[in-house]
Amino acid sequence: MGSDWESLTVLITGGTGSFGKKCTEVMLRRYQPKKLIIFSRDELKQHEMRNVYPDTPGASIRYFIGDVRDRDRLYRAMHDVDIVIHAAALKQVPACEYNPFEAIMTNIIGAKNIIDAAIDNGVRKVMALSTDKAVNPINLYGATKLCAEKLFVNGNTYSGGSGPLFSCTRYGNVVGSRGSVIPVFQEQKKSGTLTITDPRMTRFWITIDQGVNFVIRSIEEMHGGEVFVPKIPSMNIMDLAKAIAPKSKIDYIGARPGEKIHEVLISGDEAPQTVDDGDRYVILPSGPWFQNKHWTHATAVPEGFSYTSDRNPQWLTLDQIRQFIADLQ
Repeated sequence: MGSDWESLTVLITGGTGSFGKKCTEVMLRRYQPKKLIIFSRDELKQHEMRNVYPDTPGASIRYFIGDVRDRDRLYRAMHDVDIVIHAAALKQVPACEYNPFEAIMTNIIGAKNIIDAAIDNGVRKVMALSTDKAVNPINLYGATKLCAEKLFVNGNTYSGGSGPLFSCTRYGNVVGSRGSVIPVFQEQKKSGTLTITDPRMTRFWITIDQGVNFVIRSIEEMHGGEVFVPKIPSMNIMDLAKAIAPKSKIDYIGARPGEKIHEVLISGDEAPQTVDDGDRYVILPSGPWFQNKHWTHATAVPEGFSYTSDRNPQWLTLDQIRQFIADLQ
């Protein structure tokens, strides 16, 4: 499928977010789909995006105002769509903790609506974006994304052999995205003091370009039910602080509710279903409906394997972190 994007209609939910905008830029520049539909609920962000990518006569891009909570609107938006990239979510941890019903409506009920609309409209493939916070979740955001993962993986049982294929990508913090700590540190640098929750804190890091490319590649190679996990580097929060503001003082404020010291991309409980495929891991479905016909070339991970940000063999150096930050300017 990697060679025929020009014949496909692609819909991106949450298309005006950090991922959606970068995915749009890559799609239009490199893959040139027959039609690209931006589905989101913020009319202002769509207006701003339309100024960059206008939907003039003859253009392939279209803009749909809508919410993934609205099943009927999704049905209309997915008419004649081939590929759905599901990036819409409520993802701010404190906001999800304070507004739990809203997080469930968007992240879980929204996922169900995506699955139903895709099946009934004959969509070919659906790729949902997940997060490391879905693994052994301790906050509501992570719990809702775990539920969403389960829905999409087992959505293949609802679609049957002739319906859409559903899979997920799961990766860590996106450098410079909305909610990233980098702009926070850059602003705090002006005062001479950075606030850090815990000096031991580590995180997986990936650039927005890497995330988009990984998602597109995963769409091309998915067979339904996989959770794709890239091999990405870790970063220590203290190294990030040194790279951004080496002369600033540090104020330790303690971990916030629902915040982990280290993140996990693959838990030990998932190891029996996980294979190593070179520059990525693939978590295979464990349901009785799944037969491993397509990943026999990959290597099973060792017993007891887990992929955590503090025991990651790949770490960003200070120079690499500085380069990350410079690339964001």
